[in-house]
Amino acid sequence: VQLQASGGGLVQAGGSLRLSCAASGRTSSTMGWFRQAPGKDREFVAAISWSGGSTTYGDSVKGRFTISRDNAANTVYLQMNSLKPEDTAVYVCAAGRDWRVVSTSPGEYNSWGQGTLVTVSS
Repeated sequence: VQLQASGGGLVQAGGSLRLSCAASGRTSSTMGWFRQAPGKDREFVAAISWSGGSTTYGDSVKGRFTISRDNAANTVYLQMNSLKPEDTAVYVCAAGRDWRVVSTSPGEYNSWGQGTLVTVSS
């Protein structure tokens, strides 16, 4: 599966952005978002099952970010509200190995997009 993330940009603290991840090829899988800030390890952000019925979030974004998907459009979204400067990172979408597993581990994902940069100013 090929993944194309978009929607990043510069936003002030407290603002919102919506990221999109368009998928082509095999798309019947769990989808996830990860992020990596300069000098930091990759961090799990959110994941959603194939049906959309199961989601999970990283502790740092719970209550602020929402993951969703439109299978008809082969697109996964990440709505980010109440953004903080510490949310600044490159956000990458990924497709899972097993549609039955909604995982926080990068090892459970085998297709990765190129990333989109989110910058939150204070």
